[in-house]
Amino acid sequence: MGAGGQWGFERNVVLLGLTSLLNDVSSEIIYPLLPAFLTTVLGGGPAIIGLIEGVAESTASLLKLVSGWVSDRTRRRKGLVVGGYALAAVARPLIALASAPWQVLVIRFGDRVGKGIRTAPRDALLAESSPQAAWGRSFGLHRAMDHLGAVIGPLLAFGLMSLLAGDYRAVFAVASIPGALAVAVVAFGVRERQHPVVAEATPIPLPFGQPVPAGLRRFLVVVFVFTLGNSTDAFLLLRAHDLGVMTAHLPLLWVVLHLVKSATSVPGGALSDRVGRRRVIIAGWGLYATVYLGFAAAGTAAEAWGLFALYGLFFGLTEGTEKALVADLVGPSDRGVAFGLYHLTVGLAAFPASVVFGVVWYAYGPRVAFAIGAALAAAAALLLAGWLRAPQRRGGNDR
Repeated sequence: MGAGGQWGFERNVVLLGLTSLLNDVSSEIIYPLLPAFLTTVLGGGPAIIGLIEGVAESTASLLKLVSGWVSDRTRRRKGLVVGGYALAAVARPLIALASAPWQVLVIRFGDRVGKGIRTAPRDALLAESSPQAAWGRSFGLHRAMDHLGAVIGPLLAFGLMSLLAGDYRAVFAVASIPGALAVAVVAFGVRERQHPVVAEATPIPLPFGQPVPAGLRRFLVVVFVFTLGNSTDAFLLLRAHDLGVMTAHLPLLWVVLHLVKSATSVPGGALSDRVGRRRVIIAGWGLYATVYLGFAAAGTAAEAWGLFALYGLFFGLTEGTEKALVADLVGPSDRGVAFGLYHLTVGLAAFPASVVFGVVWYAYGPRVAFAIGAALAAAAALLLAGWLRAPQRRGGNDR
């Protein structure tokens, strides 16, 4: 398969990126305002934020394994991708009707069910739509477009909050429009790819009775350790608010974060194609630890702005690179379930990470909570440096 197409990328890679862009416009109109909405309008606190985000993300991750397995066995990815985006597009704007924190939990649950259905099949479809030697770059483009949507969404939220005199509910209702456009792009533009039949594969998923390859298993262990310290970004927004960032400026802070993510995702993924996935991930996790220590020590709003920008670079280095490494570590007929296992691992750790972070914040303050997150990230980076052996790749070496 060539690397041609729009901007040197395959058609599916670009259209799946556009779908994520539109979906994130919808999501990010809501997300940067959600912590303030929960605390000031609905009367929630840090613990309920951790519970909502932990349940939401863990639910999505559990479903990613199932949907990835189904897409491998049926040899069909697109239907699951379309269905997942459609469910999220319907559920997400219902936050505008919420009158209690538990209702937000239910709605976020529905939104994340949609994410769980679509993500592993979509990642497998991305890998099948691009040559292996360009996987880092292709996944990087997808993340870059996703984050560009997360720039546009908060800008719209900022403008709408000003235009609608701070009416959270009216702003949240607008999120239905880009969500519907995302479903249309993936339904009518993206093409199914053929991939090898199951008989050619070496089955790998633990829940279905087969061993996981050693390289993937080791990587998942260190991902689990890292994610235990990677709580929901809602806490970063809450910390920024505590440091003096005005509520009306939180969407703009989110824009800065995602501008950096978008600008660095393709270079970060391409760097992993050249120098190896492991080196780039270790650098990114080390940067994460540094940023969390910064949030623990910060005392001013200006510091929050700078830390958010550095935090965006961590994503640029690691998001696409981690997914490319997962694709490196398995055969083509097991990619859906491999991505499902990866996301399941993240989800199993995400719930305790967010809940414990919220409880520690409540009991001991944000400095202790952020310091614990930094320590876990540093431990994961050291584990990856000393434990994961380079995978055998047909398209290059993971040095």
